[in-house]
Amino acid sequence: MTPVPIVCFTDVLCVWAYIAELRLDALRRTFGDRVRIEYRFCPVFGDTARKIPAAWGDKGGYEGFNAHLRQSAAAFPEIELNPAVWLTVRPASSWGAHLFLKAVQLDEAAGGGPPGAAETAVRGLRHAFFAEARDIATWEVQRDVGARAGADIARVEALIADGRAFAALASDHQDAEALRLQGSPSFVLNEGRQKLYGNVGFRILEANVQELLHEPQADQASWC
Repeated sequence: MTPVPIVCFTDVLCVWAYIAELRLDALRRTFGDRVRIEYRFCPVFGDTARKIPAAWGDKGGYEGFNAHLRQSAAAFPEIELNPAVWLTVRPASSWGAHLFLKAVQLDEAAGGGPPGAAETAVRGLRHAFFAEARDIATWEVQRDVGARAGADIARVEALIADGRAFAALASDHQDAEALRLQGSPSFVLNEGRQKLYGNVGFRILEANVQELLHEPQADQASWC
């Protein structure tokens, strides 16, 4: 059986995408190789020095945002959240991290990296920020996390230098706009016919996958 593709558009600085990893892990435990998860990126935190004061300026600024994240994460004891997030370390942008991750994805797809290196790097960068309060906008942290994931940093640099990683990242953003996605995380199934956004519960994701497993024809409307 062809696995059901779940395209996950996220921003690595989005706490709900960090929490969503729990649901993706549960999907894998439930469906095994009947699902295939693909990570793509959308720019929610492209300019954090502008975004956070604009959204939280009248609600405590960075301190208020930090309190909101800690309150949100408290409902999910399985994840680790450093209490200093957005207080002592404030990444300028998620764009650089996304660019780095696209290069790791391209290298893995070309057979240059070990299977799973790209997903390990995605999760590694999220953990570096949310659990360790490291600045994942910096090349130093990206390189360290990527190397730990098994990526060849020289090949990753070459994919950035020759523009291919930029092109892949541009494709992600163009597809996110074409799908009219609202933000991070967004789960896209059934060739764009099913789109789930935000803090989506596991049972909702499970129901959508079950429907596609029962009715796999791409030209058939889903009852889900």
